[in-house]
Amino acid sequence: MTAQRTHPVRQHARILIASLVGTGVEFYDFYIYATASALVIGPLFFPAQSATAQTLLAFMTFGLAFVARPVGAIAFGHFGDRIGRKSTLVASLMLMGASTLLIAFLPTYAVAGPIAPALLCILRFGQGFGLGGEWGGASLLAVENAPQGWEARFGAAPQLGAPIGFLFANGLFLILAYALSPAAFTAWGWRIPFLASSVLVLLGLWVRLKIGETAAYRAAIEAAPPPRVPVGRLIADHPGAVVAGMAGVVACFAIFYLSTTFALSFSGKLGYSRQSFLAVQLIANFALAAGIVVAGYWADRSSVARVLGTGAALTMVFGLVFGSGLASGALPLVLLTLAVGLFVMGLTYGPLGAWLPTLFPTPVRYTGISIAFNGGAILGGALAPFAASSLALAGGVAYVGLFLTVAGAVTLAGVRLAPRLR
Repeated sequence: MTAQRTHPVRQHARILIASLVGTGVEFYDFYIYATASALVIGPLFFPAQSATAQTLLAFMTFGLAFVARPVGAIAFGHFGDRIGRKSTLVASLMLMGASTLLIAFLPTYAVAGPIAPALLCILRFGQGFGLGGEWGGASLLAVENAPQGWEARFGAAPQLGAPIGFLFANGLFLILAYALSPAAFTAWGWRIPFLASSVLVLLGLWVRLKIGETAAYRAAIEAAPPPRVPVGRLIADHPGAVVAGMAGVVACFAIFYLSTTFALSFSGKLGYSRQSFLAVQLIANFALAAGIVVAGYWADRSSVARVLGTGAALTMVFGLVFGSGLASGALPLVLLTLAVGLFVMGLTYGPLGAWLPTLFPTPVRYTGISIAFNGGAILGGALAPFAASSLALAGGVAYVGLFLTVAGAVTLAGVRLAPRLR
């Protein structure tokens, strides 16, 4: 009588939860700041020169964390490849969580003058620095423990942290929008989501401290000592893979931040209340989760490159209608536009956890995928709200989607070139 085999998901449940919680915290932290930057950061932390200047300065602090992410990717990637995935993941989560929590206690410009934006920038850099090592380690935790044939589905587990983090962040802001007056929200209500992040961080630490090292990393360490300087080995031996990996990440970040940060910041100009638009984004978020799940199953049955390439091509097409749908004046059509966009994002984001590790060998894999992911995030995420605002001011909201078309083309090129670079 043969013993019944344990289902792979049940067998590795703790590993999958540990990888998902970290990226859930990552997207929660980033989205609460993205929402705050769209709503209150400009007026609270910068001098009242003009509303446009305050908005652009707020988005610049938003982009600062993206600049810090590659620096964090190199630092945490170094230790992740040299001493292991687990301890590095714990450290990145602690730094990320502490930086987010401290933002809740910052003085405003009216209280502290130029010190206020300076402190904000320091904490944003710390947040981005911690995030630089988070996603890569969480993805490897899942993929390097995946049974054969389950790599894409396991790689999609940390990606599901994005809609979960978005759900908590967006839902909390929606509750605050109904519970507080605009004056109360601006005065102190915006601090609550930053305070609440500590709960998620403590949960993530509790789960991660109970897991072990990945099987692939243990095997690599037993076979040969780790490189003394992983980033040096990476640049010397795999420069093309780094470039292709960065390109492969651009589309998903461009869609996410145009559909969330930019769309919310322009919702008032388009005639929608903050409550109604947050509710629309909350509903559309479920399409992102659906896209990630579809991508994971589809990629295990075909290939991660095929699914990612399809998502990139659809991003190019979607960019042609995104701006018009957003500016349609009909909230149901706006909901459809955001839902389609976030579903397409799921097709470009879901495969990344399994696709990027195929570009790099185990001894430099943490460094490689972290640099590629966070470098691509600068191009697709940090530039997206700023470029979209400029395009909207220059030619109207209908032109905003052109950034998505370009981003999709960049990702498609990265996918096409990557097999020849491996």
